[in-house]
Amino acid sequence: MEELASPLSYEAAVARLERVLVEMEAPGLPLEQLLALYEEGRKLASYCQQLLDTAELRIQELQRQADGSVTRRPFESSDGPVA
Repeated sequence: MEELASPLSYEAAVARLERVLVEMEAPGLPLEQLLALYEEGRKLASYCQQLLDTAELRIQELQRQADGSVTRRPFESSDGPVA
């Protein structure tokens, strides 16, 4: 994945991704602008997934340190398991 211009927090990246999606739904959007927004959205989605993966690894490490065992548990949010 190509890196974003500057590191964003997860919350900032999700907020920008939401704005990109709204912009993409605008009627009459020129194809080139739509493609640029799509590309930005894909980069943001990938970036957010990387942040979530890193957070999950940190949680697993903290669990290992806390109980001394290696336990792999799927990360679940209030909305259910993360795919």
